[in-house]
Amino acid sequence: MTKAVQDMMVAVERTVDAFAGAVRAGDLDAALARVTDDVVLTRLPTGLGACGVEALRRHLADDVLPHRPADLTTTRVSRTGDRWRVVDEQRLAFTHDRELPWLLPGVAATGRRVEVLAISVVAVRRERITEHRTLWDHHGLLDQLGLLPAAVTTG
Repeated sequence: MTKAVQDMMVAVERTVDAFAGAVRAGDLDAALARVTDDVVLTRLPTGLGACGVEALRRHLADDVLPHRPADLTTTRVSRTGDRWRVVDEQRLAFTHDRELPWLLPGVAATGRRVEVLAISVVAVRRERITEHRTLWDHHGLLDQLGLLPAAVTTG
């Protein structure tokens, strides 16, 4: 691998990390400075998210930033990347202490503690995020919150 390719991979990772850090810090302007005008953010399996920078601004400002669990922690399990994207597997833990319209729309807080996996695929073009998809272990999340019917619970 050439030095130029390695430098591109590092730049892609820095872009992804800067966006995530800005969202964690609640700095909407810094987060949006890291995305393209035509950015697409999708959370699966719900399909929630935003298309375009202004829709992303509204989504983050209205649905995400004011509705993050107080004790949310994120632990990276693995990271894979190339010159155009980063794939992160993360373990997220939190107490469901508030409604989460960005993840579980319409579900009132249960007060339960959960720990779930999420896999994010983030594509970067010219040091700006163009696509951000996150696949949540939604079944595990609903099970831990006691929201699955008895016929489909895991344990």
